[in-house]
Amino acid sequence: MRTLLQLCAFLSVAYAVDFYELLGISRSASQKEIKKAYRAKSLEYHPDKNKAEGAAEKFAEIAYAYEVLTDEDKKEIYDRHGEEGLKQHEQRGGQGGGGGFDDIFSHFGFNFGGGGRRGGEDQRTPDVEIPLRMTMKQLYLGDTIEVEFVRQTLCVNWQECMKDMPECQGAGIRVARQQIAPGFVQQVQQRDERCVSRGKMWRPNCRACPGGKTTTEKIDLTIDVTKGMRPGERITFEEVADEKPGLRAGDLHFIIIGMADSTFHRDGDQLYVTMEIPLVEALTGFTKEIVHLDGRKFSFTVDEVTECDHVMRLPGKGMPRRSGRGYGDLYVTFEVEFPDELTDKQKASIRKILLDAENNDEL
Repeated sequence: MRTLLQLCAFLSVAYAVDFYELLGISRSASQKEIKKAYRAKSLEYHPDKNKAEGAAEKFAEIAYAYEVLTDEDKKEIYDRHGEEGLKQHEQRGGQGGGGGFDDIFSHFGFNFGGGGRRGGEDQRTPDVEIPLRMTMKQLYLGDTIEVEFVRQTLCVNWQECMKDMPECQGAGIRVARQQIAPGFVQQVQQRDERCVSRGKMWRPNCRACPGGKTTTEKIDLTIDVTKGMRPGERITFEEVADEKPGLRAGDLHFIIIGMADSTFHRDGDQLYVTMEIPLVEALTGFTKEIVHLDGRKFSFTVDEVTECDHVMRLPGKGMPRRSGRGYGDLYVTFEVEFPDELTDKQKASIRKILLDAENNDEL
């Protein structure tokens, strides 16, 4: 049984990522050698310079390996217990225990002679929302739009400019501890822009990033607008917003703004149009032609008397359904145009026709 457990442990380590092998260094490498190897590997796989498939994932693995191997505590845990042991340590917030009585007082800014449990929330930079104005025709047909987005990206060697600082509790947040009684410590939260993440502080005037934490980058994005999309819907590019040390990049959202159309009005998948017809057509019937949003023409015929504000439904002539299953309907509202005046002869003729029709109905 013991041999079996040792074999399983060996296999789990064998199939895990070897941080030393990833950086191309030996386990006895010095910090200077680790930094040199990281610089070479990060430049080789940086997404801005290496467009090959999987380069971004490789770059992330290299950055994480460097973070671990340049942190004495994490390196010791990794060397003794491997990546799995390191994950368990991080899940516990880097502490041996946590919770209970100590956590209750931490909400009031106090703790008893030590650090309580820390939250494991994933901090992100703010999301970005950009309005995307679309015509009804674009939303009917669908469209592909190429845009250029400008954002702030991390300096390639940003991790070399980080140093450990336990007082940093998050981006821009530093906690100062003041003992007010034996074994009784009060915590005061302060604003400190040098704190970039929990336990990490930025070293000012760092030679590895002479231009600062971030640089300006322009990226090309392709926005795919699906047929039938509605105003208010979002098209999201995940983790494309500004980057900051110690934080995940937020998301970029393009919010569809529907522009008014001169002919059609939209409500969901339904379209509405108003059509004026003369009195003679309202009484005798008619055939009309409509030019749709995509330029196609179709006609319909009405043989019966049409009342004012009568609404006619034309199935399948509305907007495309988002599900891809057919189209909504088109509703046509008729407004009857009455003549401004009639001659005596016209009045007599109309009266005779209507009275004859009424007498025929009675017979």
